[in-house]
Amino acid sequence: MGPFLRDPDAVIHTLIHKAEHLLDSYGWVGGVLLASVLAAFLMLRHMWWRRRHDRLADGARLITVLPPPDVDPQAAHELWANLIGLLRPAYKRLVTGQPHLAWEYVWDTSTVQIRLWVPGTVPPGLIERAIEAAWPAARTHTTPATTPPLPVGGVAVGGRLRMARPDWLPLRADHPADPLRALIGAASGLSPDQRVVVQICARPATGRRLVKAHRAAAALRGSTESGRPWGRLFDLITPVPARRSSSTSAYAAHPERAAEVRAILDKAREPQWEVAVSYGLAVAPDTVPEASSPKDHHGEAVNPRQVHRALRRGLRGRAHAIASAYALYAGHNYLRRHRLRRPETALARRWMRRGDLCSVTELAALAHLPWDAAVPGLSRAGAKAVPPPPAIRLPGPDAKQLGVSDTGIVRPVALGVADGRHHMHVLGATGSGKSTLMAHMILADAEAGRGAVVIDPKGDLIVDLLARLPEQVADKVVLFDPDQRRRPALNVLQGPDPHLATDNLVGIFHRIYKEFWGPRTDDILRSACLTLWHAPDATLADIPRLLADPAYRAPHTARVRDPILADFWAWYDNLSPEARAHATGPVLNKLRAFLLRDFIRSTLGSGASTFDPTTVLDGGLMLIRAPKGILGADATAVFGSLMLAKIWETVSSRTRHGQSARADSALYVDECHNFLTLPHGLADLLAEARAYRLSVVLAHQDLAQLSRELREAISANARNKVFFAVSPEDARTLERHMAPNLSQHDLAHLDAFQASARLIVDAAEIPAFTLRTLPLPPAVPGRAKLIRRVSADTYGARSDRRHSRPRADDPRVDPRTDSHHAPDQTST
Repeated sequence: MGPFLRDPDAVIHTLIHKAEHLLDSYGWVGGVLLASVLAAFLMLRHMWWRRRHDRLADGARLITVLPPPDVDPQAAHELWANLIGLLRPAYKRLVTGQPHLAWEYVWDTSTVQIRLWVPGTVPPGLIERAIEAAWPAARTHTTPATTPPLPVGGVAVGGRLRMARPDWLPLRADHPADPLRALIGAASGLSPDQRVVVQICARPATGRRLVKAHRAAAALRGSTESGRPWGRLFDLITPVPARRSSSTSAYAAHPERAAEVRAILDKAREPQWEVAVSYGLAVAPDTVPEASSPKDHHGEAVNPRQVHRALRRGLRGRAHAIASAYALYAGHNYLRRHRLRRPETALARRWMRRGDLCSVTELAALAHLPWDAAVPGLSRAGAKAVPPPPAIRLPGPDAKQLGVSDTGIVRPVALGVADGRHHMHVLGATGSGKSTLMAHMILADAEAGRGAVVIDPKGDLIVDLLARLPEQVADKVVLFDPDQRRRPALNVLQGPDPHLATDNLVGIFHRIYKEFWGPRTDDILRSACLTLWHAPDATLADIPRLLADPAYRAPHTARVRDPILADFWAWYDNLSPEARAHATGPVLNKLRAFLLRDFIRSTLGSGASTFDPTTVLDGGLMLIRAPKGILGADATAVFGSLMLAKIWETVSSRTRHGQSARADSALYVDECHNFLTLPHGLADLLAEARAYRLSVVLAHQDLAQLSRELREAISANARNKVFFAVSPEDARTLERHMAPNLSQHDLAHLDAFQASARLIVDAAEIPAFTLRTLPLPPAVPGRAKLIRRVSADTYGARSDRRHSRPRADDPRVDPRTDSHHAPDQTST
């Protein structure tokens, strides 16, 4: 210090000369070292940043959002305010970084998609539940993020939008109409093979950037305290009164400054996000001509460079329109366009370095679902998903699984066996999932050893069941199938109560042929059935012979002890052959049309029954496959109704046993409108079946298939409701069963294999919810053949009987062979 104090100039000059000498001698070495250190630092920093991003991209997924029919404009604010919870602790942000999300609008020629890219470090389901919580009626579909947003290899242009002024100044966020209208208009009407992507990357903001807004407000307001260190030093130099008076006058002289201060402080009160907006447009590489093929599809020579320029010029013009659409956000701040190199690569990487600060309100204005109901090309959610109530049962020995919940935490949904006694109404269009639902319930009954009867007029349900039934129930399966050679026999005339069996048979024919049925026809068929009941092996196929053959009729009428029935046969025998043929014609033509089917004749006309229906209901399985394509509509209706009546007759006999001795059983009727032609009311059947522990599942397609009486009976007594997608007319009627959780729009727009349900739990109705049915388990090879063979060996009729010998004067009979010339209408 001594030489410096005596001659400071000399000391300074000496130091400068020494520094120059060191630079001349070792400057290049220091420069190389400094450049190397700087390059190494930048390389390590980039590698560390790249590795951190690769960790985010590993396992990333794309969530496609299907907007609800009605979008709440405030829902996007709730979503981004909820997702601020993705913020990590400081030490984790330092090591692994803060994960960001990418909200994307994607347009192509005909569709618009709204997607959210989620890094792999975010737990699965978290973002999906947040979206569905913000928009309860929205639906999400998650896929791996493997496809780039823009096609690679073609012509592409793009850009970035950054805030032109300091980012503590807010963008305009209060829009009376949807600000996406301009963007949707700019991106619509794309040419083939063109694609447009607008990508909004966002992550929660932390650190000193959040303090800048308060400092900026203080600087604009002329506060007595400055935020920066040198500002505090100048505050010490400047007298306080002077500073206060000058700031007050300046603040009062500029009213726009006061508005900016309020806007800055309002923005700073909300949680902040770092946001980076990018956009890109590209043409698929197939559209771009190559130098090796300088001819178009007309064979004319083209210049690839000129085509390149034309494509780029068109894309650039549309890119300007997309960037101009964001002029709606201009307020205290606005977005300025910047160049984006290689947009297809930049948008596919979804990297985010440093973004502009945006409040939750600003981000909600930038990234939200369209408010308008009609957006060209945008697919919307069909129906909102409602989680099941906590009281819903889980699958088990005493509960049949219906499916799984389709929102929130995925959990099984089951119906208790005791709750199933309140019966179930399944309604839905063809292919919506009704048969899959019933197949799961039937398989659950078979696994648990409960009795079940299935009536299927299409045949597909039975075929699916045969390939999946447990092997241990093969000897309990009674299979009625036209494709089966050896079939079981069921005598519908026999039973403990002849009048009940007769009433069922006559009532079924009366209801099906009510337009051609009179009192005399009813009287003749009833008397014939009561007469044949006394014969041990008489069947329905013996009625034509009883009415047409006097020699066959005589021993049967001789057994009649009822005087009223005896008077009928006395009157009948006194008729002339012509009058007798006229009286029996309406009965015989309907019976012949029914019994000419080989399947029906061998099933209902083979003598005594080969199985006991009571045993079936106590733990067996009866599968009735009656396809209308083989049997015909009328024959299928009569056959199914007779089988249904026989089951009900068997169930009614349980009245002799106590409640504890009645085993739970189920009756599944697909296309039930074909078979509900019972002589007694359906309401009585459903009301009494619960006491006999029989649960009835009725499935069909629409309400127009049912009469008013049947609709009211099913609505009141089938208390478990499962509705798949229905027509708007039916949805308007069925809404009362699912309100207020589900509306008629929801019922009419359910997805395939998605159903709305309102079930009974412990004899009480629970609120409606939605579920998704599960696919059937894979078919077991050879299982269907095994069950068919065991069923035929166990319950098949041992021999076929011939019934209904035709009269000699019948024009269809050959006198030499006594056989019909009519073609044999047999099954395959």
